[in-house]
Amino acid sequence: LKSKELDGVDFWALVGKKRISLGWTNTNEGELAAFVAYAIAYPEGFLALVDTYDTLESGVPNFICVSLALLDLGYKPKGIRLDSGDLAYLSKEARKMFQDVNARIKLDFDFSNCMIVASNDINEKVLVSLAEQGHEIDAFGIGTNLVTCQAQPALGMVFKLVEIKHKPCIKLSQNVEKMTIPSSKNAYRFYGSNGRAILDFMQPSGVPPPEKGEKYLCRHPTDMSKRAYVTPSRVVPLLHTIWKEGVAMETVPWQSAKDRVLEQLGELREDMTRLHNPTDYKVSVSEALFDQTQTLWLDAAPVKEIS
Repeated sequence: LKSKELDGVDFWALVGKKRISLGWTNTNEGELAAFVAYAIAYPEGFLALVDTYDTLESGVPNFICVSLALLDLGYKPKGIRLDSGDLAYLSKEARKMFQDVNARIKLDFDFSNCMIVASNDINEKVLVSLAEQGHEIDAFGIGTNLVTCQAQPALGMVFKLVEIKHKPCIKLSQNVEKMTIPSSKNAYRFYGSNGRAILDFMQPSGVPPPEKGEKYLCRHPTDMSKRAYVTPSRVVPLLHTIWKEGVAMETVPWQSAKDRVLEQLGELREDMTRLHNPTDYKVSVSEALFDQTQTLWLDAAPVKEIS
């Protein structure tokens, strides 16, 4: 943290005392530090995204600890945002945790009224389903399905941190597909003897690039049981610097970009480009990258306590 103070008070220490008093010392400290920094920057608008690691075991407890510290300094927290997982269940459990704070601690502030905002590809069907299940959501963040025609779907893309000062980091989620693959990486496309693309292969930066004719163990990014040995007939690096520090390193004419897309689509098997039930194109990681991901995953995931 660049600054630990809010209104002349050691805010980090104050949050730590709240955390100890509530018995939530097992939550993710990196997430807690992020919440503290956010609260110091926006003490009057503290609404935290709580699903980075584990919503109920870490995110909501960390939000509560920071909120109680804010209340001590005269600020009122706004609430939380859920962006993955079972939104109905998580919203109800989060509301119970807010109500429990009211029962445990005498406050002038009604914690049970903290706002719960939900997002994550919300559409009409999701809204109907949530209403049928019952939920405790106060507001919905609807973006893609509000402004995008579903007959021409949008390509959803998000930038997420994978490394800080050359140290790998990971973002967890109750939706495994939203979990990040840590560290700076290089990516390569493996081709078979028939000229078709087999899969894309990622490995940590700094590792010698894969070579054609060599056998490589290709792992699924998260599923331990999915793996295969692949001997590519051709290897093509996929990452090229186009934009660096605000400056375009290369200008690509739109026609060239279009031709490249069509060329690459032609390298895929026909079952991958068919309209109905297309086969997924596989993206694999090296053994080293798989092991690193598993290690950081276990280190970052809070250990649940059941009694």
